[in-house]
Amino acid sequence: MAPDLPQASDSPLASAPVVAEVVRNGFVESVHHGVVALTAPDGSPELALGPVEAPILPRSSLKPLQAVAMLRAGAALDGELLALACASHSGERRHLDGARRILASVGLDESALRNTPDLPFDEDERRRWVREGNPATSLAQNCSGKHSGMLAACVAAGWDTGAYLDPEHPLQRLVVEVVEELTGEPVAVSTVDGCGAPALGVSSTGLARAFGRIAAADPSTEEGRVAEAIRRHPEFLGGTGRDVSELIGAVPGLIAKDGAESVYAVGLADGRGLSVKITDGGERARVVVATAALRRAGAHELGPDAADVMDALDARAVVRGHGERVGAVRAVLPEVG
Repeated sequence: MAPDLPQASDSPLASAPVVAEVVRNGFVESVHHGVVALTAPDGSPELALGPVEAPILPRSSLKPLQAVAMLRAGAALDGELLALACASHSGERRHLDGARRILASVGLDESALRNTPDLPFDEDERRRWVREGNPATSLAQNCSGKHSGMLAACVAAGWDTGAYLDPEHPLQRLVVEVVEELTGEPVAVSTVDGCGAPALGVSSTGLARAFGRIAAADPSTEEGRVAEAIRRHPEFLGGTGRDVSELIGAVPGLIAKDGAESVYAVGLADGRGLSVKITDGGERARVVVATAALRRAGAHELGPDAADVMDALDARAVVRGHGERVGAVRAVLPEVG
């Protein structure tokens, strides 16, 4: 017998407003609903569109917070390898080599990884991987940097490495503590992420607040170390041609992390934070809504290339007819507080 599942209409996300339109030859063909939360440096709401206090699953957008927990557990991560621990990487050779380096630093190899085997995330890397006759592996899966970092934390703390994904494992309990501290709210739900790690639910406001706190943190703290690694090595957080890597590289002081089911989280150096959740889970509107909110926050003025890069990222959300550009996905952010 099928389990009793909640109806979509029971979710607060069902009330989310339209935040993007898909326009074809001037005709609005489709719309996307979403939730947008922008927090001030003190963590208070600055912009709230939709049910910003309702729980969402940040998915991989939570990785910088998980990396803070890894450092607090004693993981010896820094630079590009710390950025990789925050990553949903593309599966480029440098990413896989980096994960191997993290594991080797604590006397482990890829056989210790417990994340779901997969092919590389990037299309070109996936084709190359298959051409070379390689199967789906935990190393190639885009979360292998995070899982390698979790294992490094377990070794440093003297914790069991075989059960590191168990929600009751000391590392996962520490992750919950860090998430609750940085978001300023209790974890609302815990389920299983695609990679096998616990997926924790917090509000859009809480996620934005956490990213603002990480971005503004003192460089000597674990949060500040994570922020600095992301800023210095955005190519290890995502990969070549990835929008999140390009945005980080273009806006001084900015950190960001994309997540599955159309989540985007951003922190600015002044302590403001942003989270975007497109409620249908489709990704085509995610970046244009995020850049529109960042423009409202003035982030396009923070660097000489910031506005141009944001425009270029928006331009990728193209609508085509007979092979030609006939429209675009455009953000719709009502003037509300």
